[in-house]
Amino acid sequence: MSTLYQRALDELGAVFSRIDEKAVDAAVERIAAARRIALYGVGREGLQIKGFAMRLFHLGRQAAVVGDMTTPPIGPGDLLIVSAGPGAFSTVLALMGEAKKAGASCLVVTAQPGGEAARQADMVLTIPAQTMADDRGPTTSVLPMGSLYEGAQYILFEVMILKLRDRLGISPEAMRANHTNLE
Repeated sequence: MSTLYQRALDELGAVFSRIDEKAVDAAVERIAAARRIALYGVGREGLQIKGFAMRLFHLGRQAAVVGDMTTPPIGPGDLLIVSAGPGAFSTVLALMGEAKKAGASCLVVTAQPGGEAARQADMVLTIPAQTMADDRGPTTSVLPMGSLYEGAQYILFEVMILKLRDRLGISPEAMRANHTNLE
Protein backbone atom coordinates (compact mmCIF):
# COMPACT_ATOMS: atom_id res chain seq x y z
CA MET A 1 0.00 0.00 0.00
CA SER A 2 1.28 3.43 -0.86
CA THR A 3 2.58 5.59 1.95
CA LEU A 4 -0.16 8.21 1.46
CA TYR A 5 -2.93 5.62 1.84
CA GLN A 6 -1.29 4.16 4.92
CA ARG A 7 -0.79 7.58 6.51
CA ALA A 8 -4.45 8.48 5.89
CA LEU A 9 -5.63 5.17 7.37
CA ASP A 10 -3.31 5.54 10.35
CA GLU A 11 -4.65 9.03 11.00
CA LEU A 12 -8.25 7.79 10.85
CA GLY A 13 -7.32 4.98 13.24
CA ALA A 14 -5.84 7.52 15.64
CA VAL A 15 -9.11 9.51 15.58
CA PHE A 16 -11.09 6.43 16.60
CA SER A 17 -8.59 5.47 19.29
CA ARG A 18 -9.45 8.82 20.95
CA ILE A 19 -13.21 8.90 20.39
CA ASP A 20 -15.44 8.84 23.48
CA GLU A 21 -17.48 5.66 23.01
CA LYS A 22 -19.83 6.64 25.85
CA ALA A 23 -20.67 9.85 23.99
CA VAL A 24 -21.29 7.86 20.81
CA ASP A 25 -23.61 5.50 22.69
CA ALA A 26 -25.42 8.45 24.31
CA ALA A 27 -25.94 10.00 20.86
CA VAL A 28 -27.28 6.69 19.56
CA GLU A 29 -29.77 6.58 22.45
CA ARG A 30 -30.85 10.18 21.79
CA ILE A 31 -31.40 9.38 18.12
CA ALA A 32 -33.31 6.19 18.96
CA ALA A 33 -35.62 8.15 21.26
CA ALA A 34 -36.30 11.00 18.82
CA ARG A 35 -39.69 11.29 17.13
CA ARG A 36 -38.37 13.16 14.09
CA ILE A 37 -34.77 13.86 13.14
CA ALA A 38 -33.63 16.81 11.04
CA LEU A 39 -30.00 16.96 9.94
CA TYR A 40 -27.81 19.77 8.62
CA GLY A 41 -24.25 20.42 7.65
CA VAL A 42 -22.39 22.68 5.23
CA GLY A 43 -19.97 21.79 2.47
CA ARG A 44 -18.35 18.37 2.66
CA GLU A 45 -19.63 17.96 6.22
CA GLY A 46 -23.08 18.39 4.74
CA LEU A 47 -22.42 15.54 2.32
CA GLN A 48 -21.61 13.24 5.25
CA ILE A 49 -24.73 14.43 7.10
CA LYS A 50 -26.84 13.65 4.03
CA GLY A 51 -25.44 10.12 3.96
CA PHE A 52 -26.28 9.74 7.64
CA ALA A 53 -29.83 10.98 6.99
CA MET A 54 -30.22 8.43 4.22
CA ARG A 55 -29.12 5.59 6.49
CA LEU A 56 -31.47 6.78 9.25
CA PHE A 57 -34.27 6.66 6.68
CA HIS A 58 -33.18 3.12 5.75
CA LEU A 59 -33.64 2.26 9.44
CA GLY A 60 -37.22 3.48 9.17
CA ARG A 61 -36.62 6.66 11.16
CA GLN A 62 -38.39 9.91 10.29
CA ALA A 63 -35.25 11.68 9.11
CA ALA A 64 -34.89 14.62 6.73
CA VAL A 65 -32.16 16.98 5.61
CA VAL A 66 -32.83 20.62 6.43
CA GLY A 67 -33.44 22.53 3.20
CA ASP A 68 -35.14 19.66 1.39
CA MET A 69 -38.69 20.55 0.39
CA THR A 70 -40.08 17.57 2.30
CA THR A 71 -38.46 18.40 5.65
CA PRO A 72 -41.26 18.45 8.24
CA PRO A 73 -41.45 20.93 11.10
CA ILE A 74 -39.73 19.85 14.29
CA GLY A 75 -40.73 20.42 17.87
CA PRO A 76 -40.81 18.71 21.26
CA GLY A 77 -39.51 15.16 21.11
CA ASP A 78 -37.59 15.87 17.92
CA LEU A 79 -33.86 16.16 17.32
CA LEU A 80 -31.78 18.45 15.13
CA ILE A 81 -28.36 16.95 14.33
CA VAL A 82 -25.86 19.46 12.98
CA SER A 83 -22.22 19.28 12.03
CA ALA A 84 -19.90 22.14 12.95
CA GLY A 85 -16.43 20.66 12.65
CA PRO A 86 -14.52 23.92 13.16
CA GLY A 87 -16.81 24.96 16.03
CA ALA A 88 -19.54 27.04 14.40
CA PHE A 89 -21.16 28.13 11.17
CA SER A 90 -23.68 30.96 11.04
CA THR A 91 -26.32 28.75 9.42
CA VAL A 92 -25.82 26.02 12.03
CA LEU A 93 -26.21 28.49 14.88
CA ALA A 94 -29.34 30.00 13.32
CA LEU A 95 -30.94 26.59 12.78
CA MET A 96 -30.12 25.54 16.33
CA GLY A 97 -31.85 28.67 17.60
CA GLU A 98 -34.96 27.90 15.57
CA ALA A 99 -35.01 24.26 16.67
CA LYS A 100 -34.66 25.17 20.33
CA LYS A 101 -37.37 27.82 20.00
CA ALA A 102 -39.66 25.08 18.62
CA GLY A 103 -38.84 22.79 21.56
CA ALA A 104 -36.53 20.34 19.76
CA SER A 105 -33.18 19.14 21.11
CA CYS A 106 -29.88 19.77 19.34
CA LEU A 107 -27.00 17.32 18.87
CA VAL A 108 -23.81 18.90 17.58
CA VAL A 109 -21.11 16.82 15.91
CA THR A 110 -17.84 18.76 16.04
CA ALA A 111 -14.08 18.64 16.41
CA GLN A 112 -14.21 21.71 18.65
CA PRO A 113 -16.14 20.88 21.85
CA GLY A 114 -15.47 24.38 23.16
CA GLY A 115 -16.93 26.04 20.07
CA GLU A 116 -20.04 28.19 19.92
CA ALA A 117 -22.28 25.46 18.48
CA ALA A 118 -21.23 23.01 21.21
CA ARG A 119 -21.93 25.62 23.90
CA GLN A 120 -25.49 26.00 22.59
CA ALA A 121 -26.14 22.25 22.13
CA ASP A 122 -28.10 19.85 24.30
CA MET A 123 -25.60 17.13 23.41
CA VAL A 124 -22.14 17.19 21.85
CA LEU A 125 -20.42 14.38 19.97
CA THR A 126 -16.75 15.20 19.48
CA ILE A 127 -14.73 13.77 16.61
CA PRO A 128 -11.10 14.44 17.59
CA ALA A 129 -9.85 15.19 14.07
CA GLN A 130 -8.33 18.05 12.10
CA THR A 131 -10.70 20.47 10.40
CA MET A 132 -10.02 23.66 8.46
CA ALA A 133 -9.89 25.41 11.85
CA ASP A 134 -6.54 23.73 12.56
CA ASP A 135 -5.12 22.62 9.20
CA ARG A 136 -1.89 24.62 9.37
CA GLY A 137 1.36 23.80 11.10
CA PRO A 138 3.91 21.03 11.37
CA THR A 139 1.55 18.34 12.70
CA THR A 140 -1.23 18.50 10.15
CA SER A 141 -2.92 15.55 8.50
CA VAL A 142 -1.70 14.17 5.20
CA LEU A 143 -5.28 14.73 4.03
CA PRO A 144 -6.14 18.28 2.92
CA MET A 145 -8.02 20.83 5.00
CA GLY A 146 -10.94 19.16 6.83
CA SER A 147 -10.82 15.79 5.07
CA LEU A 148 -9.67 13.87 8.16
CA TYR A 149 -12.76 15.06 10.06
CA GLU A 150 -15.07 14.36 7.11
CA GLY A 151 -13.64 10.88 6.58
CA ALA A 152 -14.03 10.16 10.28
CA GLN A 153 -17.63 11.35 10.06
CA TYR A 154 -18.38 8.78 7.40
CA ILE A 155 -16.98 5.91 9.46
CA LEU A 156 -18.55 7.16 12.71
CA PHE A 157 -21.99 7.61 11.16
CA GLU A 158 -21.93 4.11 9.63
CA VAL A 159 -20.94 2.59 12.99
CA MET A 160 -23.71 4.58 14.68
CA ILE A 161 -26.16 3.11 12.14
CA LEU A 162 -24.97 -0.39 13.08
CA LYS A 163 -25.48 0.43 16.77
CA LEU A 164 -28.92 1.90 16.05
CA ARG A 165 -29.87 -1.11 13.94
CA ASP A 166 -29.07 -3.39 16.87
CA ARG A 167 -30.68 -1.06 19.42
CA LEU A 168 -33.91 -0.80 17.39
CA GLY A 169 -33.97 -4.46 16.34
CA ILE A 170 -33.99 -3.65 12.61
CA SER A 171 -32.80 -6.37 10.25
CA PRO A 172 -30.50 -5.72 7.29
CA GLU A 173 -33.37 -6.94 5.10
CA ALA A 174 -35.73 -4.33 6.57
CA MET A 175 -33.14 -1.63 5.87
CA ARG A 176 -32.78 -2.85 2.30
CA ALA A 177 -36.56 -2.77 1.87
CA ASN A 178 -36.46 0.99 2.61
CA HIS A 179 -33.88 1.63 -0.13
CA THR A 180 -35.23 3.43 -3.18
CA ASN A 181 -36.08 1.47 -6.29
CA LEU A 182 -35.91 4.60 -8.48
CA GLU A 183 -32.24 4.45 -9.34
